[in-house]
Amino acid sequence: MKLFRYFSVALTGILAHKLRAGLTMLGIIIGVAAVLTTTGFGSGAAADITANIQNGGVNLLTISSGSSRGGNNPATMTMADAQALSDAQIFPDLVYVAPQYSSSATYTSGSEEGTYQTIGATANYAIVTDLDIEYGQFFTAEQVEKNESVVVLGHTVATDLFGTADAVGQSVRINNNAFQVIGVLEESGGAGFGSNDTRAYVPLQVAQGRLFNASRYRGNYSVSTISIQVATAEGMDDAAKRIEQTLRMRHNLSKDDTNDFTISNQADLLETISNVTGTLSILLGSIGGISLLVGGIGIMNIMLVTVTERTREIGLRKAVGAHNSDILLQFLIESLVLCVLGGLIGIGFSYGVAAILSRMSFMPFAIVIEYWALVLAIGVSSASGFIFGLYPAWRATKLDPIEALRFE
Repeated sequence: MKLFRYFSVALTGILAHKLRAGLTMLGIIIGVAAVLTTTGFGSGAAADITANIQNGGVNLLTISSGSSRGGNNPATMTMADAQALSDAQIFPDLVYVAPQYSSSATYTSGSEEGTYQTIGATANYAIVTDLDIEYGQFFTAEQVEKNESVVVLGHTVATDLFGTADAVGQSVRINNNAFQVIGVLEESGGAGFGSNDTRAYVPLQVAQGRLFNASRYRGNYSVSTISIQVATAEGMDDAAKRIEQTLRMRHNLSKDDTNDFTISNQADLLETISNVTGTLSILLGSIGGISLLVGGIGIMNIMLVTVTERTREIGLRKAVGAHNSDILLQFLIESLVLCVLGGLIGIGFSYGVAAILSRMSFMPFAIVIEYWALVLAIGVSSASGFIFGLYPAWRATKLDPIEALRFE
């Protein structure tokens, strides 16, 4: 009951000085909002990138030219490598093998023009990477075999070139070559490592020969990457090891030579992204936490002023029998109430900022305020109230009641 009574006293004191209380809480409000908004940026970016990676297909291995150590590496992956990995007798656990060659190309439709990433692929690329078609279809194995001039557009590419009109069946020029649009992908959104919305897809050999004049390596067309769908998630590591052994033998690498290719999978990529975004969230949260520290110092300053203003009240309470613990509890609860109220207002403010920013066209992802961040914000603001209110409350208990009653 005593606690409830002191809460009532604290609210009465706060309402008696509304402007001062509001300005005092402002530091906590800004601090909590800054922490939640900045960590929300980190969480939103992580969720967006993770979704893009996971949407890239299931049980996916990606092989790209060049060593993972960087450097100026040649395009060492070729169509012959992809054909070797497609041998079902040697690699029975590799469900699909999809080589790709990608580069940027200029697209023209009437007066509309734009440059987009163009990926030359095989028919099973859509299966390997789990592409969703909104209109039309992805090109077939027969169309790839015949090197037909067909293209599948990402949602943004189709909108840029054709507006609200149905793009399927329309003609578009790619690097001054005429192509027919046979499909449009569903909108995937996001940015991260690149969105399918801003890409287009053509048959592989059309991209290598007609559009980009791809280089040859050991007599075969080079490829940018090879995407491979493994039968089971448990078989990913074993498949990666056997693919590495095969490619090293094919590329005539000795045991002392480093790989001239890189094999990556979703699990490794997601772990890396998780570590990076976790560090980013901590950094951003720490920057926002500085505002909480400043707000806590403001709370202590105002509580010291409050103790001075209410010196006679403290003396009177002691004179009629109040214990030091009662005085300590009264001012400590007032400090806690200020900080918790400021924290709650800051939470509401951060949700408002997140909602507004997430609707802005320049934002590539939504701000995600996690539950742990809410708990942390309330916990830190409450701790601020306790820590920064403890000294002023202790000062109040040390006042001599006789001297306090004489205070003017």
